[in-house]
Amino acid sequence: MKHAVVLAHPKPDSFCASIARTCVETLTELGHTAILRDLYAMDFDPRLKAQELPTDAGFQAAADVAAERGLLAGVDSFIFVYPFWFNAPPAILKGYVDRVFGMRFGFAPASDGTEPLLEAKSLLSFSTSGAPDQWVNSTGALKALMTVFDYHLAGVCGLTVLGHSHFGGIVPNLAEDPAADMLDQVRAALRRSFAADASA
Repeated sequence: MKHAVVLAHPKPDSFCASIARTCVETLTELGHTAILRDLYAMDFDPRLKAQELPTDAGFQAAADVAAERGLLAGVDSFIFVYPFWFNAPPAILKGYVDRVFGMRFGFAPASDGTEPLLEAKSLLSFSTSGAPDQWVNSTGALKALMTVFDYHLAGVCGLTVLGHSHFGGIVPNLAEDPAADMLDQVRAALRRSFAADASA
């Protein structure tokens, strides 16, 4: 299988970056192909331009979007890694979805609305926050986010949501032992989702 690990955090030494690297390493160990798309390192422009909007005259993807879609050709799963900012993904990840997963990649026009184009593919997410897990769960923040982001994206594009693991209470100087345990949880989630497909 081929996976795209999409990282949306500005600091290369962040815990999110550690999760993304762990994803690539674990998937490679399982015999899969994994490509890392570090949106900040790429300086990805999240702004959807007026000329990128579909019109009656047709649709033309911008050059950077067309290149990204070409790189993602043949990907079987998308793995998003990002922090909660105001209980939502960073703008750079939302912009990546807006621009890359839009018309002619995630969906196509159809007589009754749109037709999903990613039905054989999956979505797995790992997120972090400074707020503790108890608060994130008791306020319904994670459930709300999954409804408007994970499941909405999946519904429009036809993706299968494999799960969303959230790690709360993340601070800049996270102690080594808790971080190691959390990364073990990341490895376990990946093995549950993809170990059976290692020979595919």
